[in-house]
Parts: sequence; structure tokens; C-alpha cells
Amino acid sequence: MKKKASLLMLFSVVFMDMIGFGFIIPLIPDYITRFGGAPALAGLLAAVYALGQFFAAPIVGRLSDKYGRKPLLLFSIGGTFLSLLLLGFSRSLILVFIARLLDGLTGGNITVAQSYIVDITDEKNRARGLGLIGMAFGLGFILGPLFGGLLSVYGLAVPAFVAAGIAFLNLLLITFQLPESLTQERKDQALLRPRKVLSFKVLMTVLRRQGTGTVLLMTLLYSFAFILFESMFAIFVADRLGLDSKSRGFLLAYVGLLVALVQGGLVGVLVKKFDERKLTALAVLIAALAMLFYSFSNSVVYLMIMLFPLSIASGITSTLLRTLLTKSVPHEEAGGTLGLSSSAESLNRVLAPMVGSFLFAVLGSWSPGVLASILLALTGYIAWKKLVQEDCLAKDGPMCEDVA
Repeated sequence: MKKKASLLMLFSVVFMDMIGFGFIIPLIPDYITRFGGAPALAGLLAAVYALGQFFAAPIVGRLSDKYGRKPLLLFSIGGTFLSLLLLGFSRSLILVFIARLLDGLTGGNITVAQSYIVDITDEKNRARGLGLIGMAFGLGFILGPLFGGLLSVYGLAVPAFVAAGIAFLNLLLITFQLPESLTQERKDQALLRPRKVLSFKVLMTVLRRQGTGTVLLMTLLYSFAFILFESMFAIFVADRLGLDSKSRGFLLAYVGLLVALVQGGLVGVLVKKFDERKLTALAVLIAALAMLFYSFSNSVVYLMIMLFPLSIASGITSTLLRTLLTKSVPHEEAGGTLGLSSSAESLNRVLAPMVGSFLFAVLGSWSPGVLASILLALTGYIAWKKLVQEDCLAKDGPMCEDVA
């Protein structure tokens, strides 16, 4: 009962955090134009946040393994609170960039929240716990942009200050209601382990570990594919279907709602009936096929039909990849491994939009989706060959060093 209460409390924390985060996303172009910046800087402003996360997420995750989840959640959301205040008071483009960078550098809260789930669930219930956090993430990201857009009619500073107020309430909730999940014994075990600094060498070392490297490589390929899809979605539907911002917002809410429903309920049901590894392979291959057909959409009805299996498969895959990743490492390394994964995904958030924009300009609107489909198909092949056929996640299974 106590663990269930902690899980619901963590759901509230992530939900509130994502609502505040979502307030700002649709307003980034407006901040650029307000201070006389070129429209192209909007992409750079989004990339600054991702760069901050790229460097900070693995450090925050590893520190949470040593000192506890609660202190690092307070640090992360405290940084969000300060960055939103700075954004609200910004009177120059430089301050806007600094505010977004600060938010990224302290933005390891999702990594810590996932590690919290690992602490309070066993392997049998972990997928359901991570799915619930995914649902909070999705619902917050649906409602945040909606309310942010409505509040912006009163001025650009208003959404930032309201989001800061939500972050402050979140700090109070964590301080007084959320218990620490990491036991002192596990903190001591983490302190005795040698400290690793994030580097290409560390990444390659993890990629060569039995099981862990396979799942991490799959996670990186999957995240690049879906960030490519997400970052190019608005310009894709505008170019091929001529949809306005209101229609694009509806479609994004449609996708987000489907993903949230899957992660909040359907994943927990499916993992009780089917093997997680086979389910992951099947879901990502369905996503690859749906992404390919989506890339050649020629009507809104056709687009929505293709988005349905794509969203369902995405919700299943993203949850199960994190579940499998946490099961492939010792408990005391869960936070650091999730942090490494989040850091690499943040780098994808910088690189994927650049690749997508290049392909869009050179080959056409269909090309980013086709590349995403190819990457998803490769992910599905690795899942089937390494996780299902060779069973390299088993303790007595074969090594997977050749994957990297």
C-alpha cells in the first residue's frame, strides 16, 4: 500500500513537471521573434535545452544512485523553477538562451523518476510502474502546450511565471509528501563502486556489456527514429496536407493521448500475457511498417489511420525498452544507466532535427519518415535476433559484444 501511494505521488510529480515544461514548447518561436532573432534560431533554442540534458542527465542519475532519489529530484525541479523565473523576466535573447540551458542542465528529473520506479517495484511489476510514469509524461505534455497557448494571450511572461508556480508546488510536494525510495544499504553499495565519467569510451564499454549493450543500442536507434518523426511532424503535415497550427495541435494531442493510454494501462496487461522481449520486437516492427506508410500520407483520414498503430507501438516500445534496460544491470547501477541512456537520447534531440531538415530540403517531405522506418526496422531485427533468438539478457545466455 505504501509503495502504491509513492507511485501515485511520483505520478503527480512527473505530471506537474511536464505540464510546466509543455507551457513553454509552443512559445519558443515567439521568444525568438520578440527579441528580433532569426526564425532559424528557434531550432537552436530547442537544441540548447537538449545539450544541457546531454551533459547533466547521466551525472544526475549516478548521483541519485549514491545520495538518494529525493535530493536529486529537488535539485532538478529547483533548477526548473529558477530557469522559468529567469525566462519570465528575460529582456534579451541571451537571457532566454541561458534560461533554457539552465533548465536542461538541471533536467534529470525523468531519469531520477524512472530510477525511483526501479526502487519500489520488482521485475514483475516494473513495466507497469514505468508505464504509469510514461502516462504522466504524455498527459502533461498534452495539456501543457494547450494551456501555455491559452495563457500566452496575456503576454509571453505569463506562461513562464505560471509554470514556475507549478514547479514551486512540485518542490513542496516532493519535500513533504514523497518518501525516499533508496535504502541506506544501496546508497553504501553505490558509494563503493568506482565512479565513471561520461565519455565515448564509457558508452562503448556499456554497449559491449552482455544484454545491456543490446538494449541500449536499440534504445538509441529507436529514440533517433522517433525524434526524427516528432521534430519533422509539423512541417510534414503542413507541406503534404496544408494543415494549420490548430489542426497540427489536434493531431499531436491525438498521438500523445494514445501513447499515454497505452503506457498507463495496456502495457501492464500485455506483459502479463506475453514475453517482454517478443513483445518489444513485434511492437517496434509494427512501428517500422506504420512509419513507412505514414511517410506517404495524402489525406487526413489516411494520416490518422497510420498514426494509430504508430502511436500504440511507440507507447509499448518506449516503456519496454526502459524496463529491459533496468533489468540488464545491477540495481545500484540503474540510475546511472538510465542517465547514460537519457544523455544519449538528448544528443539525438540535437542531431535528429538537423538530419531531418537536411533530408526534407534535399529529398522531400517523405524522406525523414522513410529513414525513421529503416532505423525502426533495424531495431526490430536486433530485438528479434539478440533478445528473442539468442536470449542474451538471460544470466546464462550468450554474450552480445558483437552488437556494438
